[in-house]
Amino acid sequence: MNQRRRAWREILLTAPSFGWLVVLFVVPTLVVFAIAFKPPDALGGIGHGWTLGTWRHLGNPNYPAIIWRTLWMSLVTTALCVLLAVPTGYCMARAPRRWRQPLMLLVVVPFWTSFLVRVFAWKTLLHPDGALKRLLVALHLVADSTSLLYRPETVLLVLVYTYLPFAILPVYAASEKFDFSLMEAAQDLGAHRFRAFVSVFLPGIRRGLLTAVAMVLIPALGSYVIPDVMGGTNSEMIGNKIAQRTFVDRNLPHASALATLLMLAVLLPLALYPLFAGRNNDQKPDRKEVA
Repeated sequence: MNQRRRAWREILLTAPSFGWLVVLFVVPTLVVFAIAFKPPDALGGIGHGWTLGTWRHLGNPNYPAIIWRTLWMSLVTTALCVLLAVPTGYCMARAPRRWRQPLMLLVVVPFWTSFLVRVFAWKTLLHPDGALKRLLVALHLVADSTSLLYRPETVLLVLVYTYLPFAILPVYAASEKFDFSLMEAAQDLGAHRFRAFVSVFLPGIRRGLLTAVAMVLIPALGSYVIPDVMGGTNSEMIGNKIAQRTFVDRNLPHASALATLLMLAVLLPLALYPLFAGRNNDQKPDRKEVA
C-alpha cells in the first residue's frame, strides 16, 4: 500500500513537468516534422497534401558542404570550450573559498550584456580599420590586405567566446564537489600530477564534462546570428539556411526539413548515450564478486 501511494505521489509530482515538456517540446517538434512533408504554398504558407519533394530538394550539392561546415565548426567549438573550461574549472575549485565567488562573477559577467551587443563588439574589434588589425599589421603578423572578418576562423573565435561560459559553469560545479584527496592519494601511489589529473580528476567530473558538451554543442549547431554577422557566404551554417527559408523565401516546409535534420543531429546522440552508458555499467564488475 505504501509503495502504491509512493508511486502515485511520484506521478503527481512529475506530471506538471512532463506535461510542460510535452506541450512545449514534443508537440512543436512533431508539428515541425509534419510540415517537412507538406508542399509549400505560393503565398508563403503550407499547401495541402503530402510530398517528399522537399526532402529530394535537400540533395542540392550546396547542402552537404553546409551540413559538414555546421558539424565541424560545432564540434571544434565544443572541443575548444571543454579544453578551456577544464583547467579553468579546476583552478576555480582549487582556489581559496573567498576567491571563488569573484571568479564565478567574472565568468558570468558577459551575460550582463546583450548577446547582439557582444557580437557587434567583436565585429568592431576585428574591423579592417580597428585597433586590433592595426596592431597585427604593425607587428608584421598579418598583411595590410588581410581581412579578419567574414572568415570561418572568425566565426569559430566568436562561437568559442560566446559559449565558453556554458562549459565553465558545469565543469566548475562538478569540480567543486570533487574530492581532491583522491588525486593526492594517486600521487602518493606513484602517479605523476598529470597522470592523476587525467586518470582520477577527469573521470570524477564526467557528468560535468558531458553537461558542458551538451550545453555548447546544441546551441552551436543551431547558431545563425554569429555566422550571419561575422561570416560570409563561405561561413553559412544550417541555422542561416533555416532563417533564410523562413523569413526570406517563405518556404516553411523547406525550413522544417532543415530543422528536422538539425534536431536529429542533436537528439540521436542524446538517445544513444544511455544505451552505451548502460552497457559500460553492465561491463563493470560487481564489488561483491571481486571480493
